[in-house]
Amino acid sequence: MPISLSAAAADRVHTFLQKRGHGIGVRLGVKTTGCSGLAYVLEFVDSLNPDDEVFEDHDIKVIIDRKSLVYLAGTELDYARNGLNEGFTFNNPNVKDECGCGESFTV
Repeated sequence: MPISLSAAAADRVHTFLQKRGHGIGVRLGVKTTGCSGLAYVLEFVDSLNPDDEVFEDHDIKVIIDRKSLVYLAGTELDYARNGLNEGFTFNNPNVKDECGCGESFTV
């Protein structure tokens, strides 16, 4: 599978979808921004676009547009709490460099 979810990420996405009361899954993607060029995008999905690829892991649908799939193939989405901070992290084997602030990356 080109994209996977850790158990913690899948639990968190499931909780968010339940609280929303609707949605078919989570969309992962990239956008052009920052000092290094690309940044991750994560959003909840209510409907599919024609260029979407759909994967399923831990009973969660992971939706990715074809352009982003090139940059995200092999990525694991994780969720962690560290002290007062919590959030999703992308473990992307394609990343060659990241900017100092951690907001963007290059492949």
